[in-house]
Parts: sequence; structure tokens; C-alpha cells
Amino acid sequence: MKLHFTKLEGCGNDYIYFNCFEQNIADPSLLSQKLSDRHFGIGGDGIILILPSERADAMMRIFNADGSEAKMCGNGIRCVAKYVHDHGLSVNEPLRIDTLSGIKTIELQKDGNDKVTSATVDMGAPVTEAEKIPVKLKNNELCDYMLTFNGRIYYLNPVSMGNPHCVIFTEDVDSMDISELGSYLEKGGLFPEGANTEFLEIIDDNNIKVRVWERGSAETYACGTGACAAAYIFRIKGYGSLTDEVNVHLKGGTLKIRYTGDTVLMNGPATEVFEGDIVI
Repeated sequence: MKLHFTKLEGCGNDYIYFNCFEQNIADPSLLSQKLSDRHFGIGGDGIILILPSERADAMMRIFNADGSEAKMCGNGIRCVAKYVHDHGLSVNEPLRIDTLSGIKTIELQKDGNDKVTSATVDMGAPVTEAEKIPVKLKNNELCDYMLTFNGRIYYLNPVSMGNPHCVIFTEDVDSMDISELGSYLEKGGLFPEGANTEFLEIIDDNNIKVRVWERGSAETYACGTGACAAAYIFRIKGYGSLTDEVNVHLKGGTLKIRYTGDTVLMNGPATEVFEGDIVI
């Protein structure tokens, strides 16, 4: 079987995209494991299927590099919106993309050739109820929950932005080995569905530096939902003005996040890298 794919990235968070308006993917979990390998496959943080939807312009399904399915991907949805517009799957603006975390609305920013260069996504309201994140804590423990791990104390701030996140403040994020703690929170049982962990260093009231350990993909260059989670926690803990935009500096670039008091808006780039065919 020959499959056509397109490689897109948002701040270095790269996925292999399949237009499922035109082709079917029989086993996306296994396909993601094979193709995501950066030495023996195409290489990426996973695969994303762009499918028809009866209630939106398109639907996205996300499969991580380990084959697990994610409910939401902030960088991925911007790239889906770019693909849907640039490849003529919908002429609507704003676009509405269906996900396992609900329908998201995306405003498009385009160049002079009517190609999408960036997008602003309404990511919805942060979820802070323990059972809905989900996390095995009480609601009154969700802010600065103290965890002792490998002889050190960390303060956890769980929240969901369509998938579970855990934000941890640190003084020097670049020097951290995030793999052990990130892997523990991904698989250790505190989060029944696993979690993405954001390690956050404060630069000033409107700028933070973040590294992300993503469940199913290890450390990634960027995570859109993770940037939203980090910016939200940063603001509600009293840094800067609550509804001012936060520049979230990730390994792959910068996302602009704003909490309105009701919902979280995420703005960032979407770039098509190349397309091709692969025989399975």
C-alpha cells in the first residue's frame, strides 16, 4: 500500500500528517510507531490523521510516537488548520476542527499568497477539577502539591488543557535532567492517564522559558497545550497581569498565550516541511 503524507511542524513539534479525506489508515497506532522513528522511519513526534467531520470542517486524531492516542495537540491543530486551508479542504474562516477534546475554533493568519503562516486557537477553559484532569489528588492539593522524588522536593501544579499537564517551577530549566521526573509523572500512577510535564523558568512578568516532557513522545521541542498550561499556572499564581499575553519560549520557538479569564488563546506558527509517498 502506498500512502501520501505531509510533514508539518509548529515550533519544532513535528508530525506526519495524512489526508484521510482521500485515503484510509488501517492501523494508525502501529503506523505511528514505525514512521515516527527518526532513524528507520520518516521521523516525527507522531502522526496526525485529518478526517472528514459531520460537525466541523475536519477532524484530527493524534497518535504519539509510542502509538498511544492523544486527545489534543496545540501545535498539531494549527498545522491541521494550515493543511485544511492551503489544500482546499475548506474555505471557511475561522476554521472549526473537531478533536477528542471537543471542537476548537482557529483564526488564520496568511501571507500574500493566501497560505497560512500562523494561527490563533481558542483552546477552551483550563480544567482544574482533580477527577477531570484526572489526577489522584484532592482539589485543594492542586496548587503546589509537594512531591519528594530522588531525594529532592518538587511542587506540582496539575491542570488539563484537553489532556493532563503538570507544571513545575524551576530556577534553571536548561540545566535540568527532566527525563527521570518527566517519565515518572508520565507513568508513575499519580496521573491515571499519564501527564505531560512542563518545567517552567520565569524570565519576567511576561516571559517564561519551558521544557516539556510529553507522554508518549519524551521531550519535544514544543507542546502547544503544555505552553497553555504553563502560561495559565504562571498567571493564576500571581505573576504579572492575569489577562496579559505570555511569551512562552520553548526549545523550538515561541508561542504567545493569553488567558482571558474564561478561555486560553494560543498563537503560533505552522509550517509545511515536505510531502511524499511511502510504501507500507
